[in-house]
Amino acid sequence: MVVADAFGEPSYAPRLRNLCNYLVQNGWIVEVYTEHFVPLNFPRTYPIYEYKLYRNNTWDWAIKAFWSMLTDWKNRAFSRWLLSQTKDKHYDIVFCTTCSTFPLRAALNVAQAKHIPLHVDLRDIEEQAPNSQLQAHRQWWARPFRRLYRIINVRRRNNVILRANNVTTISPWHVNFLSRLNQHTSLIYNGYDKDLFSPSNCSTETFHIIYTGRIYESSLRDPSLFVQALSTLPSLPHFSVDWYTDNRGKEAIKKLATQFNCEALMHYHNYVSTQEIPELLHQCSIALVLSHKADENGPHGIMTTKFFEALGVEKPVLCVPSDEECLADVIQQTNAGVAASTIEEVQTFILDKYAEWKANGYTRQAVNQEQKRLFTRQYQAQQFEKMFNTLI
Repeated sequence: MVVADAFGEPSYAPRLRNLCNYLVQNGWIVEVYTEHFVPLNFPRTYPIYEYKLYRNNTWDWAIKAFWSMLTDWKNRAFSRWLLSQTKDKHYDIVFCTTCSTFPLRAALNVAQAKHIPLHVDLRDIEEQAPNSQLQAHRQWWARPFRRLYRIINVRRRNNVILRANNVTTISPWHVNFLSRLNQHTSLIYNGYDKDLFSPSNCSTETFHIIYTGRIYESSLRDPSLFVQALSTLPSLPHFSVDWYTDNRGKEAIKKLATQFNCEALMHYHNYVSTQEIPELLHQCSIALVLSHKADENGPHGIMTTKFFEALGVEKPVLCVPSDEECLADVIQQTNAGVAASTIEEVQTFILDKYAEWKANGYTRQAVNQEQKRLFTRQYQAQQFEKMFNTLI
């Protein structure tokens, strides 16, 4: 039995979907229970049951969100639905995956009611980012409640973590932090689907540096050092930096490009579907990963899926600025590219890969193949399965 937070576009929880596909292929019966959020437009061979908690208006969300902060309404409502849906069903284990607090309490309630083990998988935690940055997407009027929201939800999350039979998470920093709460905490990285993300030597007439995803001007994903480094490059024919991001991200880049006088290099695109990402990476010469230097307040342990997908297709990864922590360590371990902290490091890497592209018509990173294998979704699913078997 899988209890999960909502599937979000455009990736639709790849960590969970790949695990479910693997388990079904290996004879497990999988049923997923989650919050209704968006239409689930992806193929699957297992049932997904959805519960709609909110009406389609802001006031309904605001009232219920505030009431949830005070009373944990969302978890309680979902828990009642979950227990009613599964009252006559037998399961061997409850697997709960989330990037927040919901639906941990509901998963615990079901596990306790059915007297079966609970395995919790945390993809993000509040403490990894400073100033409640994980809640930065909230409407402006909700921002004053961030600190209170964080305190309450961390306490609720910890109450469940203490009672879980197993806990998994996505970076060494997360493991170290959560092990203080539950000694049965293990590391299972994010990764790439080896059936989708495989190398292809695709010649191009333009040297493309490609970025896909959200952009934050000051924290979590900071593009300022990269754009500043671009302004120091010599004139390079057939050179393009392509941003596949939302309007907010485009405006942030345009602002920086104007500041550093490199507007001519920039090209802007809308998000692309998950199915289009492999071909996009095949066409790129450098895969750009934006990060932020970790300090005592964070951000910590942010292991973006974009890095692992670039690793899968063996394209050179430029991580800038280096987090000087978990992501930089894995880039070095796999020889996937460079985690750069200075303008000179960015410049040197770009010019080196540009020379490779001029010589061959494409770039190909000589990654460590043995290390690369450890970051496939298929290997991760095997790790999960082994842990499940120890509990059943």
